[in-house]
Amino acid sequence: MRFHQSEEQLAIQDALRGTLADALPAGRLRTLVDDPADFDRPSWDALMALGLGGLALPEEAGGSGLGLVDLAMAIEVLGDGAAAGPIVQHLLTGLAVARSRNEAAAAHLPGLAAGTTVATMAWGGDWLPESWALTLEDGKVSGSVRFVPGASAAALFLVGTAGGGLALVSGGSQVTVAPMPSADRSRRVSTVTFDRAPAAELFAPGDAGVAGLFDAALVLTAADALGGAQRCLDMSVAYAKEREQFGQPIGRFQALKHQLATMALEVEPARALLWYAAYAQDCSLPDARRAAALAKSHIADRFVSVTRAAIAAHGGIGYSWEYGLNTWFRRALFDRAYLGSPSLHRERAAELAGW
Repeated sequence: MRFHQSEEQLAIQDALRGTLADALPAGRLRTLVDDPADFDRPSWDALMALGLGGLALPEEAGGSGLGLVDLAMAIEVLGDGAAAGPIVQHLLTGLAVARSRNEAAAAHLPGLAAGTTVATMAWGGDWLPESWALTLEDGKVSGSVRFVPGASAAALFLVGTAGGGLALVSGGSQVTVAPMPSADRSRRVSTVTFDRAPAAELFAPGDAGVAGLFDAALVLTAADALGGAQRCLDMSVAYAKEREQFGQPIGRFQALKHQLATMALEVEPARALLWYAAYAQDCSLPDARRAAALAKSHIADRFVSVTRAAIAAHGGIGYSWEYGLNTWFRRALFDRAYLGSPSLHRERAAELAGW
């Protein structure tokens, strides 16, 4: 395993960072979070034009053939920039289709790689595969799932079926989307109801491929959380250098120095945890499942604590809607709850370790 990023990985991050800054600057982001829409086409198209959608897809499908480590590093940058839309869900749908043996579903890979076909995930239950409850009978999916990001723009849904299977559903008259209240306004969610919607089964219940995809989802959610935590730390350090009290920058006050140092100690060690979890998936290491559970639980918790500390470090302006720090706080709450709480995954990590 490399302990430093390669030139290619750094170039990918720089390209994504610059493109997102141009396509979704602070002013546009503030406008977006006040918009009830759950999708931002300009920033989506800009990121997909860089090849984000196909980063980890096979080259024969129009992708770059890279691994989960590279994908996690990309998502980290997008979490820093509060990228809108179901990006993680779209990428995981592409991975699921590419790893399945369903030739009919594979026809969607070029559209997924290019980002012209938008996809999201509808897994439901208490997030673990064994709790998924959508029924798949005679090639038709039925049931409802809550907390589906970007559902109104999605043409494809990666759905979790009863017993822990995965199927691909195309949007249509048998799919109903109802917006839900959401704390995270940059990634709004909906309840999606499937009424015997035609589906292509990708993985049967109990297939080992489902566990691998679930773990990949945990890693990428952790990557988004790490990027957001880094952004809050950077904003706090910059503010401490600029804001003055009693004729000097507030960053010179010992209490704030300690607070910023504590935030840094929460963020930086988490990066190694994320990279190892992604590497373990790419190399199918024995502890890959446990590493994914630990990364999701620990980094999602750190995201919440760092955003809380960042708001405190900013004083009154940190609470204002106009400043924008609350955008990352709300994303932190989403990442913490999405795919299962930290306590759920810590329990799983303990069980996987045989404790």
